[in-house]
This record gives sequence, structure tokens and C-alpha cells, in this order.
Amino acid sequence: MTREEKAKYIDDLAAELNDASIFYLADTADLTVEVVNNLRRRCYQSNIRMRVVKNTLLEKAMDRTEGKDFGNLRSTLAGATSILFSEVGNAPAKLIHEFRKKNAKPLLKGAYIDEAIFIGDDQLEMLVALKSREELIGDIIGLLQSPAKNVVSGLTGAGNKIAGLLKTLEERA
Repeated sequence: MTREEKAKYIDDLAAELNDASIFYLADTADLTVEVVNNLRRRCYQSNIRMRVVKNTLLEKAMDRTEGKDFGNLRSTLAGATSILFSEVGNAPAKLIHEFRKKNAKPLLKGAYIDEAIFIGDDQLEMLVALKSREELIGDIIGLLQSPAKNVVSGLTGAGNKIAGLLKTLEERA
């Protein structure tokens, strides 16, 4: 790779990092071509973009990214690194978790989710349990609807009781 090609690659990667609010760093070393292709296929099906990157170029791209602090993510840049870009915070974690049921890797090196940084494979279970934006909105709507449903139910029940009493009084008269 020439110096100009490296510079363009770093600029492109820095632009991707700048635009992404969610990305995961994974260790995909020692995976066979067949397993990596299967992982890429699964990523594509889950709307996750996967790139294998050189650590030094990724570190330079991180340095060129403005307005984002990647904190300790730089310390994870050793060995083979794949970067997984996603729009949903827990999608790559779920994909890695599912994929590891049949394979030993990929291992989670770190994750950057809306300025929060997670380091280490031990964070995977917590990231899988993280709720997506849509799930959180659904939970909030459910919580907001619950008191309104109780009020409507109470009013409807009370209205039926009054109607029943009036009907009984009418029949007696």
C-alpha cells in the first residue's frame, strides 16, 4: 500500500468513525476463511458493516476523528481487529453472542456506543442485554399507557354500576 493509499484509507476510516455512533472492535484472528465469510454474511443480514482493519491505521484514524473521545479503546488494538459498525447498539453484541455458540471467536475487544466505552469480552453479556432505542421507546409508551388504561377502566366500570343501579330502581318502580 502506497503512502497516498494509506492516507486515503485513514481519511475514509476517520470519516466512518466520525459518522458512527456505534461500533464494536472484535478479535477475529485464527478464523478460517469459511467461518469469516459466514460471519460477514450474518453481519450483512443484520445490517452491520464489518471491516478488517490494521491497528496502526485505525489508531491514526481515531486520532483524526474530531469531537470523539475513544478513551481506552486504543489499548485493545493488538492482534487481528475487525470493526463492526451498526445503527442499533446491541445488534453486534447479539450477533457475536449467537455466533460464538458454534465458534470460539470473535472475541469482543471493545465497543463504542453513543460516547460510552466498553472494554473486554466480559462486557458482552451486558451489551446483549442492552435495550435498543426502539425497545426503550416501546417500554416508555407502555408505562405511559398503563395509568390511562386504569383510569378509563375505572370510569367504565363505575359507569356500568350506575347504569345497573338505575335499571334496578326503574324496574322496582
